[in-house]
Amino acid sequence: MKKIKLKFSKIYWTANTVELFERAAYYAVFIAITLYLTNVVGFNDIWAAWISGVFSAGLYLLPPFTGALADRIGFRRAIILAFALLTIGYLSLGAFPYKAIVLPSLLVVMIGGSLIKPVITGTIAKTTSEETRAKGYSIFYSIVNIGAFLGKTFAFPLRIYLGLQSINFYSALMTLTALIVVYFIYKNTDENEIKKTFKEVLQGFIRVFTNVKLITLIFIVSGFWIIQSQLYATMPKYVTRTIGETASPEWIANVNPFVVMICVVWITNLTRKVKAVTSMNIGMFIMPFSALLMASSYLLMSITGESVNFFGVFSAHPITVMMIIGIIFQGLAECFISPRYLEYFSLQAPKGQEGLYIGFGYLYSFFANILGFGISGYLLTAYCPDPKTLSPEALVHAYDKAYYIWFYFAGIALTAGIALMIYRYLTNKKNNILET
Repeated sequence: MKKIKLKFSKIYWTANTVELFERAAYYAVFIAITLYLTNVVGFNDIWAAWISGVFSAGLYLLPPFTGALADRIGFRRAIILAFALLTIGYLSLGAFPYKAIVLPSLLVVMIGGSLIKPVITGTIAKTTSEETRAKGYSIFYSIVNIGAFLGKTFAFPLRIYLGLQSINFYSALMTLTALIVVYFIYKNTDENEIKKTFKEVLQGFIRVFTNVKLITLIFIVSGFWIIQSQLYATMPKYVTRTIGETASPEWIANVNPFVVMICVVWITNLTRKVKAVTSMNIGMFIMPFSALLMASSYLLMSITGESVNFFGVFSAHPITVMMIIGIIFQGLAECFISPRYLEYFSLQAPKGQEGLYIGFGYLYSFFANILGFGISGYLLTAYCPDPKTLSPEALVHAYDKAYYIWFYFAGIALTAGIALMIYRYLTNKKNNILET
């Protein structure tokens, strides 16, 4: 049978190219953001965590509203504005590492980043047909993962050889390159369609927040993403403090997208005949196991000492080994949850209004980032404190119980898994009553 070649427009490939640059810029900064805010700017762990959490949460809260703005001013103007804001934000973040400047710089990056999301995804939607859409989105999500992978890969040598500030300049260069590309190549797509106003977006937002059934589901699923957020909230400080500054949280975090890229299609096909909520529950109960694996580095250390030798080929610290194994299981859990979540969310929305509600389905990331980063700051202060705050005597045993942090997150993950089971039971029971 002859294969049909699927062709995509110049605008489609332009959108994917600049998305690669934007994701590389964002994840390079994001993996090191708490380190930068504490080690360079001077915020303590708690303040650094809350600032990072609000920053990342805003990137998930604002897109429905910035999307309405993009519709009003046109995608071309919106994407040029977005990359200009990102370039200014990243540049000032690196050039002026002072508390009074860093906060507005992060706000500029947050607004620019939230404007990019609806413009890029909207462009992908408008430049693909029914025939090419599945392939088009598959390429797009691959590009997102490649960008995230590359950003974190480059962040490690930049931090080690040029310092944390250099990562911000790298990100500014990435977004400036994207700005030049969109200025000369990107054109507006067909805009003859119904657009949402700010009022309509706000009304949808209020409806979701006042729908107890949906907001409960969002809160429950955010329990999973609270654990995922620790790749950026807790893990960078945890490994650099317990292992040393030469530890590589950037490369360790890359294990997650690597596992997802390899396994997501296989796991989705494996569970295609299983109910969405069943697949989600499998992922939910993998997560506490993942956190417990991260906590068990002290057990491995008691057997191997401070170095695990792999057949004489290479060696790694027990904390690195167990962190990687735990993240592998996190990636597997994500494969069970992420592809099926919006499917299940849409089933819980009022009939005939699925489209209105689905745009707010990602609010779990808003709650997960606020809570996940916030909790992280307090746990780091208690079990893995900033070495600059400790005396030489206190530093000797300061991190003996650092692994306790992961027991808390295992408890959160287990609670979320049980809560989803209860939610499923109650909603099924209510639906059965309504049908009789």
